[in-house]
Amino acid sequence: MGASIVAIFFFAIAVVVVHVYASESERPDDIYRKSLRLHQMQGIRAAFSRRVSSSMDMRAPIVYHVTSYGADPTGRNDSTEAVLKAITDALNGPGKGDLFEGIVNLGGARVDLDGGNYLISRPLLFPVSGRGNLAIQGGSITASNDFPTDGFLIDLSSSSNSAYNYEFTTLRDLYLDSNYRGGGIRVKNSLRTTIDNCYITHFSTTGILAEGGHETIIRTSYLGQHITAGADPGERSFSGTAISLAGNDNVVSDVVIFSAQTGILLSGQANLISGVHCYNKATGFSGVGIYVQLPGLAQTRIVDSYLDYTGIVAEDPVQLTVANTFFLGDAFILFKSVKGVMSGVTVVDNMFAGSDKGIEIVQMEGKFDQLDQVAIERNTVKGMAVKTTVARASVDGGGPTWTADLKAALLFPNLIKQVQYTFVTDAASYPSHFLRNVSDNKVVIQADEAVPARVYITADQGGSYL
Repeated sequence: MGASIVAIFFFAIAVVVVHVYASESERPDDIYRKSLRLHQMQGIRAAFSRRVSSSMDMRAPIVYHVTSYGADPTGRNDSTEAVLKAITDALNGPGKGDLFEGIVNLGGARVDLDGGNYLISRPLLFPVSGRGNLAIQGGSITASNDFPTDGFLIDLSSSSNSAYNYEFTTLRDLYLDSNYRGGGIRVKNSLRTTIDNCYITHFSTTGILAEGGHETIIRTSYLGQHITAGADPGERSFSGTAISLAGNDNVVSDVVIFSAQTGILLSGQANLISGVHCYNKATGFSGVGIYVQLPGLAQTRIVDSYLDYTGIVAEDPVQLTVANTFFLGDAFILFKSVKGVMSGVTVVDNMFAGSDKGIEIVQMEGKFDQLDQVAIERNTVKGMAVKTTVARASVDGGGPTWTADLKAALLFPNLIKQVQYTFVTDAASYPSHFLRNVSDNKVVIQADEAVPARVYITADQGGSYL
């Protein structure tokens, strides 16, 4: 068998035989005491035997080595059957209770690739569902030239009608080469899957696809359709998607995406993107770093990331946060209107750096007429045009009106919801003053007499409290 099981038991059984006999000189109570002692020793021996029997049923952790099943670690021969047999045996291995209802706890069983490179001709589709606490680790998998173009190298999907297919499955320390035939990893309707320290390349469809389920965590990994370090002469032809999250409550952290048409596609809610570096395909070549395709309710957070010559696109964003992120090379954020809704959007504390071409840091495609709680402010900008929902200006003049034209800075046309201003003058008399007009994103302050004054103005389009 391919499973390596080591079980060593050290035990000693002491058997004490007490002969009970009666001599002519022994009294009946002496005989009774010896008989009682014999029964006590027999009870001790039986209890010890039960403990030994119980310990023999315990198993050491099981590691399924694919080479023990005949897999070729040189990558010259097809290892599909051997690797699948190792995975099948692991899934059918001994369980220790359940995780989520209906998910057998495999106790941390591991399928070990032993540092080899294995050629496979069809997806490593898990043949048994309802399993959890399993890892596949430590090696390389390459698709053959006849691998199906719609498949994934590792496929955690099932036709089962169970609530979830798998739980607490870990894929780590893997190099996956799709050979431009299909994708890398598919996780469907599963709980708490971890993809850690993986390098996924040469995919033609999707590097990692998470469908349904909850809490897939992708971390410390590298994905790219083509192996490059930027400024690739073939960048215009990059295609495919590095990561697609079509489910809720997932996390992508500390990941580098170095080539693909789309870096991360989000079509599920409540996902967190953190510490991601996207330089997959420049915006000028129609590439998108992160695409939030959730019109009406995104509930997405993009923080502490690096959009390198490629930006963010969001459709009808509702509850979207972009914060503490660096946009380089004229990369910007684009809001696309589907039904004209934008609400609960926060774009704050980011850095934008460009080439002095006047490219706006936040742009819109289509008309938005349902706006609420939108805050785009406190972003630092160099070599690009500022766009904000909170604009500030100071105006000097002799009155009786002072006008601040904020069209260039404010994101939405002809929309100011709140104005705060301070009127400062050294004149002998202090005039009455008031807000006169805000149309066309121009703020007009008027006094009842002409005096030299300076007016400090803050205009807010988002409706948040100042």
